[in-house]
Amino acid sequence: MKKIIKTDDAPAPIGPYNQAVLTGDTLYISGQIAINPVSNELMTSNIQEETEQVMRNLKAILTAADMDFSNVVKSSIFISDMNNFAQINSVYSKYFDEETAPARETVEVANLPKFVNVEISMIALK
Repeated sequence: MKKIIKTDDAPAPIGPYNQAVLTGDTLYISGQIAINPVSNELMTSNIQEETEQVMRNLKAILTAADMDFSNVVKSSIFISDMNNFAQINSVYSKYFDEETAPARETVEVANLPKFVNVEISMIALK
């Protein structure tokens, strides 16, 4: 059985998908971009701010599912320019203990929704 996870503390979906789906003990979080859920504006003035907003959105969804970053077992990071990798990674790494960090891939792509610079999705386990 699947349970839809929804919170007003993260951006509302803009298509036929949900913020996250919990099935059994596994949470699948849709890719998050740097939309501020209060103002509905993109936070893209610099790559650090953009990545921080993405991580805040992910944290809000994890919280809505009674989880936190320690529950994350897999992250997928999509970036528009691999030259931003170090800056994105410096923000991302603040949310994880290196010894127990999740599996991850980072992929450069041609474009992302709303032409943002970074999108991150996660899988978490209770």
